[in-house]
Amino acid sequence: MKLFVLGLLSSLFAFSAQAAMKTKEVVYNVGDAEFTGYLAYDDAVSGKRPGVLVVHEWWGHNAYARKRAEMLAELGYTALALDMYGTGKLAEHPKDAKALASVVREFSVAQARFNKAHELLKNEPTVDASKTAAIGYCMGGSIVLNMARSGADLDGVVSFHGSLGNRVPAEPGNVKAKIRVYNGAADPFVKPEHLAAFEAELKAAGADYEIKNYDGVKHSFTNPDADVYGPKFKLPLAYDKAADEDSWAGTQAFFKEIF
Repeated sequence: MKLFVLGLLSSLFAFSAQAAMKTKEVVYNVGDAEFTGYLAYDDAVSGKRPGVLVVHEWWGHNAYARKRAEMLAELGYTALALDMYGTGKLAEHPKDAKALASVVREFSVAQARFNKAHELLKNEPTVDASKTAAIGYCMGGSIVLNMARSGADLDGVVSFHGSLGNRVPAEPGNVKAKIRVYNGAADPFVKPEHLAAFEAELKAAGADYEIKNYDGVKHSFTNPDADVYGPKFKLPLAYDKAADEDSWAGTQAFFKEIF
């Protein structure tokens, strides 16, 4: 019996050593520009599984976007934190972020960069290409919403404290993805009239959508770094633990629903 137990423990330790989070940088090109994404998955999950794109804030493809990809991998998905700006392009000041973000405000540019990353994700050996979604933060939230509006072939998109303005208006019958929006009611960047216009647009398009508005919650509420950037740059940013955890729980339930 002692030998059996020792053998079992040895097997379990060997399995634990083999089954772990796998991450890697993915370098790719869109036109002549180079981009670097970050792929994460858990190799303890057998077979193919849904894939999820993570679209970063206006600061660029940073550690926070990678952290969210890893959190998705822990849930059993393959996640790709894509790069919207280009390899090594990160902002340390709002002026730099504004300049970098201005390039992807042109929807055709954002769409090309998003679609390339989506193609890479679907071609990953661990991904079931028929089951994909996208989440985005701040600027990234705006991008995933506009991709859904444009008819992107996604099962769902989730926007966290993202802008609701449209670059491509949703048209009836064209929105394939189910849409979930998590917004801070005290976010001065998303005014009540923006919410009203967004709802009217999606209703007219016949889209499947839900919005959760958190009372007293400011912009960038999912990112703990908001408590650093807010005071430093005098911006209306603030992390909110309750809203962060609730929106993440809602996202998990949403993914179980669509997948």
